[in-house]
Amino acid sequence: MSEIGVAVRPGTVADLDGIVACSSALFAEDAGARDSTLNLNWPREHGLARFMEALSAPGRLVMVAEDGDRIIGHLTGTLSGPTPMRPVTVATLGSIYVQPVYRGQKVGARLVAEFKAWAARNGAQYAGVTAYASNEGAVRFYERNGFAMRSVVLEAPL
Repeated sequence: MSEIGVAVRPGTVADLDGIVACSSALFAEDAGARDSTLNLNWPREHGLARFMEALSAPGRLVMVAEDGDRIIGHLTGTLSGPTPMRPVTVATLGSIYVQPVYRGQKVGARLVAEFKAWAARNGAQYAGVTAYASNEGAVRFYERNGFAMRSVVLEAPL
């Protein structure tokens, strides 16, 4: 499978099943291995409604990568701010997933490039993303795509 046939475009209502499937795979692969506090069924239980809402919400982005008629990846993003504390608009990359067979073919980089272009068009001055510290592959991916570590979140069970 090659990147040549892969299109990256805004998501539509017709893509929702594929987006939910990608989100489910992301939860299982990433959070499932790294975060016992997350509801791994969230995409199947709530994803359809959440992604449907995001498709038409101002300040929200849903992108898909498709090969032919198959959704093989997705990206979500949001805009926030400015606020009195942080007087700039920030774009947050909420989730990104590319099926394993398509990784290493720049599909994820294309999704991120579209996210950054959308953020800039919408007045964002910064873009951010959160990754699990133990997901070294994701951290390297984000660094290759222009993100740099700025803060660290530490957690402790109580």
